[in-house]
Amino acid sequence: MKTGLVLEGGAFRTIFSSGVCDALLDAQVPLPDYTVGVSAGIAYGVSYLSRQSRRNLKLLTTFANDSRYMGVRNFVKPSNHCYFGLKFAYETIPNQLVPFDYDAFASYPGTVEAVVTNLESGEAEYLPVPRRDGHNLLLQATCAIPMMFPVIWLEGKPYLDGGCADPIPWKHALEQGCDRVVVVLTRERDYRKQADGTLRVLDRVFRQYPRFLATMHARAEAYNRGREELFALEKAGRILVIAPEDTLGCRRTERDLEVIRALWQSGYFTGRNRAEEIRAFWQGETESEGEPDVV
Repeated sequence: MKTGLVLEGGAFRTIFSSGVCDALLDAQVPLPDYTVGVSAGIAYGVSYLSRQSRRNLKLLTTFANDSRYMGVRNFVKPSNHCYFGLKFAYETIPNQLVPFDYDAFASYPGTVEAVVTNLESGEAEYLPVPRRDGHNLLLQATCAIPMMFPVIWLEGKPYLDGGCADPIPWKHALEQGCDRVVVVLTRERDYRKQADGTLRVLDRVFRQYPRFLATMHARAEAYNRGREELFALEKAGRILVIAPEDTLGCRRTERDLEVIRALWQSGYFTGRNRAEEIRAFWQGETESEGEPDVV
C-alpha cells in the first residue's frame, strides 16, 4: 500500500494546511510515502516533511509585515521584480532566520514533488523537490503567481505557479500509485472559483505564451470540475479530504496576524480531531470501495 498527501496552494491561506500538518506531527502520525503540493502548499509542506512543527506559523507571524518579505517596494529592486523579496524569503529566512532542517528533509524516505506550470506548453509538470537547495529555486517557481513574481527559469524552461495548471494534483498522486490519498484544501467545500479578473492583463503580458493563456482562461472551470470529481471519490471512500470550514476572509497576502493565527489554529484543531482517522486510513484499516481509478 502506498500512501499519499496532496497539498493545495493558496498563499497565506495555506497556514490552515500547516496547522493540519502540525497536528499530525504532534499526534505522531507516520509521514506518507508520497507528497505532492502546489505553490505555498509544498513550500510550507517541506517543513512538515522535515518534522518542524509550527515553523511556518513562526515564519508568517514574524515576517508577514516585514517589507523585506513582501511589499510593492520589492518590485523596483533591480534583482527582484517581485512582490516578495525572493532572496530574503527563499534564502535568508530558511538559511539564517528561521532555519530549515535540510538534514531532516533529506532523511524523509518518501518521494516529494512540486507542481509548476510550463509557460510554453501551458501544462503542469511535477518535479522532485531537491533535498539540499539553499536557493530553493523550485519552490520559487511553484509559488510564482503570475504578475506578482517574475518568470522562473529551470533548465532553460519558463515556469510559473503550479496552481495555474493543476491546483489540486490528486489525480497525479493516484497516477503515481498512491491508493490511500489525503488531500488538504485551503478553500471551503462550497467554494466556487470565478473567472480571473486579470485575464485581459494576462493576455497582454503573456501574449508570447498562447498555450499558457489558454490554460488560464479555462482555469476556473477546470478547478471547479476537479473539485467535484474529488468530492465524488471522497464519497466513494477512495480519498480523504480535509478542508477549512471558514477561511476567515484570509487573503493570499494576509497581514493581520490574528487572522493568520486563527486560521492555523483552525487547521490544528481539524488535524487533531481527524488524526486517528488519517492514521487508520493510511494504515488501510478503513474500508474502500474498489480501486482508486483516476477520473
